[in-house]
Amino acid sequence: MARSRVIGLDIGTTHVRAAEVEFGSGGPARTAQPTLVRYGETPIPAGAVRDGEVVEASTVATAIKRLWAASKFSHKDVVVGIGNQRVIVRDLELPSMPAAQIRSSLPFQVQDMLPVAVEDAILDYLPTSQVQGEHGPMLRGLLVAATKDTVHANTEVVTAAGLRPVMVDLGAFALTRIMARGELANRTVALVDIGARVTTVVVVASGQPRLVRMLPSGGQDVTEAVAGALGITITDAEQAKRHIGLGYATDPELAAGAEAIRTVASSLVEAVRNTFVYYTSSGHGAGIDLVALTGGGSQLPGLGQYLSSATRLPATVGQPLSTLKHDKASGVDRALLENQHAIALPLGLAFGAAA
Repeated sequence: MARSRVIGLDIGTTHVRAAEVEFGSGGPARTAQPTLVRYGETPIPAGAVRDGEVVEASTVATAIKRLWAASKFSHKDVVVGIGNQRVIVRDLELPSMPAAQIRSSLPFQVQDMLPVAVEDAILDYLPTSQVQGEHGPMLRGLLVAATKDTVHANTEVVTAAGLRPVMVDLGAFALTRIMARGELANRTVALVDIGARVTTVVVVASGQPRLVRMLPSGGQDVTEAVAGALGITITDAEQAKRHIGLGYATDPELAAGAEAIRTVASSLVEAVRNTFVYYTSSGHGAGIDLVALTGGGSQLPGLGQYLSSATRLPATVGQPLSTLKHDKASGVDRALLENQHAIALPLGLAFGAAA
């Protein structure tokens, strides 16, 4: 079989990002070092994507077209990510049965678990382990339920941009595929991806996602809090929050901004910590060894130390490119290597279709 190239497309609140990854004939499992052959990103006007959902389709489609024209990707088939508060991920045990039978039975199994009608949702199930139940073997896994209009909003804007969505994947699973590799492949690691409006938390044990939570807060919330506290523009607030940081001494005139950062960030960290506590107390398996941070919001100075102190776990900035090779024409320069935390999602989406 020939080598394959897969493109992952992440539609975020502030940017559209895409990564083209080349795999050997065996896909990710048999390719020790896949190659990032091309990467590109372009900004999205404020308000075009809100809370992880496309609301101005023509604006986002134009941004995607601009990205393809500038980055020269080799084809138009893409894996699209989803992940917001309208995507539900829950633990679910089911009797052990073939995958096809699971899919056909899901609407009947979960109709009382969802806040929306089953007919308005797209359902999937990821088995993570098998256990012996009282009446026979049982599957433990994760139920994924996304509202149809959420999924369609993303696929329709991609189609409007002239691309072909070949797969829709949960952002949390994409993070798992790209981050639980190399040194982290056999450990229990908590992946915390802090986007503009949504923070995705995934606890991964030996490469399998065990717990997924999507929290309705991110880096943009911190920026807006600083802007309000200091009476400055969003652009200036973005710079100010990185200058002030979290937990550092600051000048008196910036004290209100520092307090705003502390208020929003501490609330987010507490939600992350509670997620870890739930994982540990629910008997999912081995305790968490390490926290790996990705996403633009993870770069707030002092956040990693604050999270580590609150959870009593070592925290590090994720390095999604550490197990990949970089093609000379990929667009991977020094600046991107220093900011690779921002590209974990499009990389992981490419791994999904090639699995």
